[in-house]
Amino acid sequence: MRLGWAKTKYSVSYFVQKTIYVNGKNKSQVVKRLGSEKYICETYGVTDAKAWAKEQVRLMNEAEKEDAATFTIELNSGTDLVMDEQRRFNGGYLFLQAIYYELGLHKICRAIANRHSFEYDLNDIMSRLIYTRILYPSSKKSSFQDSKRFIEQPSFDLHDIYRSLSVIAEESDYIQSRLFKNSAAIAGRRTEIIYYDYTNFYFEIEQAEDDKQYGVSKENRPLPIVEMGLFMDVDGIPIAFGITPGNVGEQNTMIPMEKKILEKFDVSQFVVCTDAGLSSGTNRFFNDYDRADGKRSFITTQSIKKLKGHLKEWALDPTGWRLAGSDSRVQYDIRDLDDKQDREKLFFKSRWVKEPTKVSMDGKTRTVVLEQQLIVSYSIKYRDYLRSIRNGQIERARKMVAQGETSVGRKRQNDPKRFISTDHITLEGEIAEKANSYINEAVIVEEESYDGFYAVCTNLEDNPETITRVNKQRWQIEECFRIMKSDFEARPAFVKRKDRILAHFMTCFIALIVYRYLEKRLGNQYTISEIIPALKEMDFMKYEGKGYQPVYTRTALTDALHDAFGFCTSKQIVPVKVMRNICSVTKNP
Repeated sequence: MRLGWAKTKYSVSYFVQKTIYVNGKNKSQVVKRLGSEKYICETYGVTDAKAWAKEQVRLMNEAEKEDAATFTIELNSGTDLVMDEQRRFNGGYLFLQAIYYELGLHKICRAIANRHSFEYDLNDIMSRLIYTRILYPSSKKSSFQDSKRFIEQPSFDLHDIYRSLSVIAEESDYIQSRLFKNSAAIAGRRTEIIYYDYTNFYFEIEQAEDDKQYGVSKENRPLPIVEMGLFMDVDGIPIAFGITPGNVGEQNTMIPMEKKILEKFDVSQFVVCTDAGLSSGTNRFFNDYDRADGKRSFITTQSIKKLKGHLKEWALDPTGWRLAGSDSRVQYDIRDLDDKQDREKLFFKSRWVKEPTKVSMDGKTRTVVLEQQLIVSYSIKYRDYLRSIRNGQIERARKMVAQGETSVGRKRQNDPKRFISTDHITLEGEIAEKANSYINEAVIVEEESYDGFYAVCTNLEDNPETITRVNKQRWQIEECFRIMKSDFEARPAFVKRKDRILAHFMTCFIALIVYRYLEKRLGNQYTISEIIPALKEMDFMKYEGKGYQPVYTRTALTDALHDAFGFCTSKQIVPVKVMRNICSVTKNP
């Protein structure tokens, strides 16, 4: 292989080429394009682009020569291992590293470093916090130790990590906006529809302090929490997040986050899709008052139980339904549907509604008239799903009654206790010596009347089927939260200071983006329960001066990873120079 270049009036571009023999003739083939002089100097921090390019060619030639090298490894059963010598290293992080550098996070760290006066390598710290969050989630102290498992060793100390957290928190908005723009430039971001939801994370502490406040916990834990609001694009990739105190109402979290996107992300035209818990009149109006300019709109789930009487009656009326996916104007009575024949079908009805709504904007409360399209769908499959869930809850409630448990305290939406009623007064009107608990059948009948129905509201004029299809994609944002909480173990957080809490969730947020792009690179053919264990298992035994021997099992997934990223470690041994070149390749997108 040799270095080639192409000159233009304004620049010189370098590439690696080699001669191949085709149909009896020699032909030059471009192996890899290295980029223009300006790109090389800015990206890799060098002053002589040509010298850097020549070095890349030299490394590639050496790696090619050693691909077929044979090594003899002598082992002696009587020789002790060297004390404290690390011999096993993980190489699975290299795939995460390739995406990290493709997203330009090293450039973001470099820009931050230019604005601050610290001596540690922020890029080295940030990257290791992200790789360990995905592969070995734990505390910052454990992350420091786990980063030593990687082939490339860390250049920082533990105290540098804690110092860097304050910088990461201070630069949070910059990191998010720059990361979004970098990713949009590389792979494009589909933001015509953005999804918003919020969750909370608990802290195992005794008293509330700073942002860690008592609030409604998603996990029903009596511990202080912080809240996270998250925006996600159509492809399930996070856009931005924000942290608020645990006692802030969920409906108050969306507009500040949305304003940040409008101001710092250069995104102004989109449809916001949320669940019912975030569908306050204020949030709807915020995405409606400039609809005449075609900038923002909303789609939000709507509780049928909370509709006004005449709208609830219309929504639950068994007549007047249309079949989704059909152009026919034929109307159906859902009482006539066949449980087997019509099980997979979706029926819907819609109407436009104008009603006065109180909104609070800029510290003032006023009443406006919102015009919305109310879309109600009905599905036998969804009806049966809800009933199967409820039957299990009813069975649990019956066991509680049999064990003498009374219905006390707040009854949450999915709490079996909501079916239990308790009488404290006898039939004669006297206070009973012992409370009588029983299953309230009226509550069950009331809930069953809503089974199979699902409603959304929007100010869009699109057809109901399109709106319903868009709303169904909200499951991806729920999956984002599940990944952070379960797979990345983002809670409980092991940091206390307000800035370090923000930095902790900043690294979780970036880790989620890196992982989502890894999924996409693999064609969304594998799940997180397959990908992460495979990366963790990709360990190598190092033989000093010779190379790295893979000690993992080669599978279809490891082959898919190598095919997707353009390098391969599934050899009997990977020479030291080849591994060094692979590490370099992952940092040179």
